[in-house]
Amino acid sequence: MRARHLIALAAALAAAPALAEAPLALAETEVAAPALPPILSPRERAALENRILAERLDTLVPQIMRAEGVDLWVLVAREYFEEPVVATMLDAENMHARRRTILVFHDPGEDKPVERLTVSRYGLGGLFAPAWDPDTQPDQWQAVAEIIAARDPKTIAINSSDLSQFADGMTLSQYDRFMSALPPPLHERVTSGEGLAIRWLETRTPSEMAIYPTVVRIAHAVIGEAFSRKVITPGVTTAEQVQWWYRDRLMQLGLDPWFHPSVAIQRQGAAGMIEGDKVIRPGDLLWTDFGITYLRLNTDTQHLAYVLKPGETEAPAGLTAGLANSNRVQDFLRAAFKPGRSGNEALAIARAEAIAAGLDPSIYTHPIGHHGHGAGPAIGFWDNQKPDPRGSGPIRPNTAWSIELTSYAKVPEWGGQRVDFRTEEDAFFDGEAVRFIDGRQTTITLIASD
Repeated sequence: MRARHLIALAAALAAAPALAEAPLALAETEVAAPALPPILSPRERAALENRILAERLDTLVPQIMRAEGVDLWVLVAREYFEEPVVATMLDAENMHARRRTILVFHDPGEDKPVERLTVSRYGLGGLFAPAWDPDTQPDQWQAVAEIIAARDPKTIAINSSDLSQFADGMTLSQYDRFMSALPPPLHERVTSGEGLAIRWLETRTPSEMAIYPTVVRIAHAVIGEAFSRKVITPGVTTAEQVQWWYRDRLMQLGLDPWFHPSVAIQRQGAAGMIEGDKVIRPGDLLWTDFGITYLRLNTDTQHLAYVLKPGETEAPAGLTAGLANSNRVQDFLRAAFKPGRSGNEALAIARAEAIAAGLDPSIYTHPIGHHGHGAGPAIGFWDNQKPDPRGSGPIRPNTAWSIELTSYAKVPEWGGQRVDFRTEEDAFFDGEAVRFIDGRQTTITLIASD
């Protein structure tokens, strides 16, 4: 499985537009303060996004429909109220659904191509065939019902789920109108499309993985700038100022954050995380949580930095050991990934291994991709280290993950103070191993104080 994926990934890398002079590949080692890769223009981004979307629709939809045993899938969205799946199926020029957009996928079987229809007044970039003439049939819902009845599917999947927000896009009003138009004999064939929605959103294709390292590298480069004297002047700069520097920098680059960046301080003799308008001082351990959206992919990274005291050339050994502990927890978690294993099972295994090794872990890892907190099983939550219904789903190959966790350790140089060593790195699971997309932090970033 891994060999096949590597071959496909190599082909995608060769076909991908130049995101940099040399395409980046998945890496175990993170580059310290990396250079910022070139960022595509809006037109270049649109071309790349549309090519990848067309590939996903052509290849992934048939796979997941057949795996889930569904032969017809109906998706409904309204302008400015796009459900999560439809939002990722719109081409780069159609930024929103128009009026009411209804998408229909039909698998006729016998390895024939899956039909992609749009029952809406406007087309969708040539990716879906127009299937509604309002002059002939003014009622949009009746048009949908006629399309479905003509194909006589055994199953009709709609996105409705109590567990997952990603698979709950069919609103009550749309459901009522849909069921009223659908012939009664077909009602019992309507089922939840939860599996389809999750698999569509969580699966990363070779073309996406060809560009993902560059997306993560951009985030790492911006963090490298933030954790430097370019941005931080010890004794002057506040944690809050660094947060807003991130926002300003992304605006300059034409990029978007998917959450407001976090910056906080841990300080000898002070309890917990210090945030807001507190000034950064020599001897502080800094923490950041930062993520961007670019080319329809998201990043999520937590890094640590230490502000050197005058005369220091490295961080205290206790802080260095603390980050190493969190790296060990990462490795225990990575080893716990197995296809079909639930997120809850991976959590229990990784925690047991880490605790047996004398560590004090907290694991709260999540899928990442089209969304920062993506579709798929959670592996723990910061406020719940026990099994959770949201972690009951299976871990699948070809999925991306934000390996988010912490370990706590007493730092001798800080009088035995318990310190929180948070870390978060984006990674890819190919079905055999979890590899970091652009490396991971293994050394605390140093910021000079003079």
